[in-house]
Amino acid sequence: MTSGPRHQQYPAPPRQPELALRGRGLSKVYRMGEVTVHALRNVDIDIMAGELLVLLGASGSGKSTLLNILGGLDVPTSGTLSYRNLALDTLDSDGLTEYRRDHVGFVFQFYNLIPSLTARENVALVTDIAPDPMAATEALRLVGLGERFDHFPSQLSGGEQQRVAIARAVAKRPDILLCDEPTGALDAETGRIVLGVLDQVNRETGTTTAIITHNAAIGALGDTVVRMSSGEIVERRRNAVRASVDEMQW
Repeated sequence: MTSGPRHQQYPAPPRQPELALRGRGLSKVYRMGEVTVHALRNVDIDIMAGELLVLLGASGSGKSTLLNILGGLDVPTSGTLSYRNLALDTLDSDGLTEYRRDHVGFVFQFYNLIPSLTARENVALVTDIAPDPMAATEALRLVGLGERFDHFPSQLSGGEQQRVAIARAVAKRPDILLCDEPTGALDAETGRIVLGVLDQVNRETGTTTAIITHNAAIGALGDTVVRMSSGEIVERRRNAVRASVDEMQW
């Protein structure tokens, strides 16, 4: 008996990247008396799930305003914004609080650690309210602080304090990690260490990460680089090869 014809096996098509955040026509206007400030002007932005995006711009370019809107800390004056299938621009205050709590981690220029709590206790503040957190000790090990669990902020260097802040942000397993000038208060060498930690977290956990900075050299770390000026996106590009911190040209 002869067997039937064999069907040729074709490789499965590559998976299309998922869209994590999508903004269209985002504008933000502040009115202070008779003065009107256009912090954002009709910004369109897509951030893909799992990517590392670097948002470049000088002070006053609108990058922090955009990051705050993406993270649900602020709302646009006009435009639409969605996280996956959730329309963020339609949420009330309680809805935005839930979005931030369940889906977003923040890292700021200043560490905002509680001086009277140890590194472990500072991280545990977040794990106590997150729906599916990692252990505080696991998060601290992830950022290279496995020997610093019981140290207070005053016993840690600036770079170590920022790494505690990163551990606190990633311990709740956020889908999105938003970092506003995370190396701005650090010297160059310590800043490299912190950037290396953020790069490692993104690669190892797949957390969608956005870093805003005025330092153009940091753009080499990203999958996508967006540059802002006067509230507008003036350049966006994809890096053909994503550099490591050791390969960056400072």
